[in-house]
Amino acid sequence: MADIILERQFNPALSPDGFRGMAMESVDCLNLYRVEWMESLLAEDGSRLLCRFTAPDTEAVRMVAKGHESSAKTAWPGTIHDTGRKETVNVVVERQFDAPVTVEALQAIENAGAWCMDLHQVTFLRTFFSSDCKRMICLYQAPDAESVRLAQRQAKMPLERVWSCRGFTCADFTDT
Repeated sequence: MADIILERQFNPALSPDGFRGMAMESVDCLNLYRVEWMESLLAEDGSRLLCRFTAPDTEAVRMVAKGHESSAKTAWPGTIHDTGRKETVNVVVERQFDAPVTVEALQAIENAGAWCMDLHQVTFLRTFFSSDCKRMICLYQAPDAESVRLAQRQAKMPLERVWSCRGFTCADFTDT
């Protein structure tokens, strides 16, 4: 089984209740395509949704997402680099690269700027790194997205987009 990331954009915005409904409608498809949902991060403004799955391949995740409307969908295989910290994710940083990079090279830049993270009360939690080494999603716990944006810029970390989010896991659906 592979780790697969599904990125989606919504216009109009997706509400938390809309996400819950979409998740509940997907249960049969998840089983059919042998896809296991691990977590999702919904932008506070509802414009973006990031979902992590384990699946036989990327196409299985695309088939699960096929029936749900969004203005853009991208699925890609990758690796998960987790710190093991248990803080709640509330900020997502998206990174896109023209040429392949290594996790180690980016980690070295972030380590050199660790004081920026401390200064802005930003805690790194985990990274989703694409198999082609050109896409990276980093998850943080911080006072707000602007704190992460400032820390990343001061540390000279490349970034495409920074957004506040709300996380969902299977535990959020145990009462339904």
